[in-house]
Amino acid sequence: MNIIEKFSLAGRGAIVVGGCGDLGRGIVASLIDAGASCVVIDLDSAKAAFLGDLSRGEVSTHFIPADISDRRQIRSSFSDALKLLGGRVDVLVNTAGIQRRHPSEHFPEKDWDDVISINLSAMFFYCQLAGLEMIKRGKGKIINVASMQSFFGGITIPAYAASKGGVAQLTKALSNDWASKGICVNAIAPGYMDTQLNVRLVNDPIRSSEILARIPMRRWGTGEDMKGLALFLASDASDYVSGAVIPVDGGFAGR
Repeated sequence: MNIIEKFSLAGRGAIVVGGCGDLGRGIVASLIDAGASCVVIDLDSAKAAFLGDLSRGEVSTHFIPADISDRRQIRSSFSDALKLLGGRVDVLVNTAGIQRRHPSEHFPEKDWDDVISINLSAMFFYCQLAGLEMIKRGKGKIINVASMQSFFGGITIPAYAASKGGVAQLTKALSNDWASKGICVNAIAPGYMDTQLNVRLVNDPIRSSEILARIPMRRWGTGEDMKGLALFLASDASDYVSGAVIPVDGGFAGR
């Protein structure tokens, strides 16, 4: 198999949790472009219309609405997605995430619980469900979306920073357990991205200028910047890569 063929996902099935988000849409598009059929699980059905524009030929796209803070809906949505993919999942991408900002000394309990539930707990349970299926076949790719806050602490975001630090460690732990079973588990750590999660930062002239001054590429990232790495980690080209947390940050971490 030549190197170009290693990037093909033809005939494979992918589940993307949070695939209607700003970064998720880019990842979904890259998987479909490479030939994978995709099931997107997300809360916001109004944003799922983009899937219709991506369907073509033998590549199918599906949407399943789910509140992933509810573990029953996690299990049912995964089961439904597996059926839509003919009982086989080759790729799982966990990109769902929420943000809450408050001074740490006044951070509300509910916001803490909500962030940890969506950003970390739901990710583990989807990984567990997919892992059980992938272990049966002896092969699979799991991609978790971490963050620069997996490495840094951030400001007024203790729950988000804790959850994304957890994503990095969860990725490594699952790789340790499953790499010998043929499952590669990796994480993408986006830098400062122009998304709904960061709209307050993007629109704050002082913070935005501070952030851009730290980024060597001098721009915010977008979902387009996620496509290449997501495809690499989902494909056979990354078969000896596991347990990695890889920044996509315009050089931010190197400063």
